[in-house]
Amino acid sequence: MVAETVKTGVGLRSERGAILGSLMLATGLIALDSTIIATAVLTITESLGGFAQFPWLFSVYLLAQAVSVPVYGKVADTVGRKPVLLFGIAVFAIGSLLCGLAGSMLWLIVFRAVQGIGAGAIQPMTMTIAGDLYTLAERARVQGYLAGVWAFSSVMGPLLGGVFADFVGWRWIFLVNLPLSAWAGWMLWRHFTETAPRQRQRVDYPGAVLLTAGAGALILGLLEGGRAWAWDSPVSIGIFTGGAAVLVVFVLLERRAANPILPLWLFTRRVVVASSAISGLVGALLLGLTSYVPTFTQGVLGASAVLGGLTVGALTLGWPVSASQSGRVYLRIGFRRTALAGSAIAVVGAAGTLFIGPHTSIGQIAATCFVIGLGMGLVASPTLIAAQTTATWGERGVVTSANMFARSIGSAVGVAVFGALVNSRVGDTGTPSPAALAEGVHLVFVAVAVMAAAIVVASAFMPGRAESAR
Repeated sequence: MVAETVKTGVGLRSERGAILGSLMLATGLIALDSTIIATAVLTITESLGGFAQFPWLFSVYLLAQAVSVPVYGKVADTVGRKPVLLFGIAVFAIGSLLCGLAGSMLWLIVFRAVQGIGAGAIQPMTMTIAGDLYTLAERARVQGYLAGVWAFSSVMGPLLGGVFADFVGWRWIFLVNLPLSAWAGWMLWRHFTETAPRQRQRVDYPGAVLLTAGAGALILGLLEGGRAWAWDSPVSIGIFTGGAAVLVVFVLLERRAANPILPLWLFTRRVVVASSAISGLVGALLLGLTSYVPTFTQGVLGASAVLGGLTVGALTLGWPVSASQSGRVYLRIGFRRTALAGSAIAVVGAAGTLFIGPHTSIGQIAATCFVIGLGMGLVASPTLIAAQTTATWGERGVVTSANMFARSIGSAVGVAVFGALVNSRVGDTGTPSPAALAEGVHLVFVAVAVMAAAIVVASAFMPGRAESAR
């Protein structure tokens, strides 16, 4: 590995090759852990019991990750990226160790929350550091690498989880993170020298608490609504009402805070609002595809779990290919036209899902996923880079975190919307028939196509060529 020492305009010196390796490894770890449990659930519940509680293994991880992201972003703009990322890796490793040693389902759920708190620092910091280290022309290729690692790891998670559960033991799903986390942390510690000026500012602890509580309540309501409790139940109504009320108090407090944890100026910058809206839609769209394409191929077409995973894995082929080349595109035609071109390609792919039926071939489904991946590579990375480009070093962390937070919100909304659509056709009792499942997943594909069209609209609000030259 060739070490390249650079010094950017914000005073960062790094051996970039080694740092990029640590960022990719850390990104892969948290992406894997969001899906790797899926195929090991039965093995885990046979060992620990608590089958009725297993959905919390997913929800609590995503919840803890989502609500902590904005806090880490602001802290990183105050104390620097390196300590925040190292802290996240350490917490993630501790959570992984505790998960591997858990003696009951309750404690496993608690320790998954610890993992999620660590993951909340890792995801935005890898993107932020990439924005700090690389020039505008280089960022697209680097973000393409990170996006490719994320997509590949997310799809491979269930496959690896099954392998560990069947041949090694489910506890190694978590324990394997320890040496990998240590490696990523060591490479970052050894090769990343951060000399950007740190700002001595008082941390907005009340804002952090209110944002975590309010956003956490809303995300929890979306993740568990219609599953753990009915949408119109007192529990659901109380969670959404309480969460909204807390967020109102949060906004009022942030208007007066000297150093707000989530600055309200974020919502006055068109590029930040547009890129965050796109990120939220991308999060929902990806969740719909990665969750229900394998379900369709297995439940309707009778394919194996591995083949179902490989089918949606076509996304991981198209995404990094276009993302890595998007820099040449947006430097030539600007961020807005690049995003519009990518979203148009995604619409074509999403429209193709509308023709998927009981007699559709696996190859046709994989082809539509590949086309959508091509489009997303020209949308997700360039729009994030556009938002980062308009921010100073002291703003870039919170801007990136806002983008990641929006994706978490979008994923949570996607869980609720797609689950409700499928349940409207298959119900909630027993194993659905292939015909009923096909109808339910078709509604998901319709929603995916609508979201792809919405990305086109959001892309129209991105900055044009003149604004992207910064």
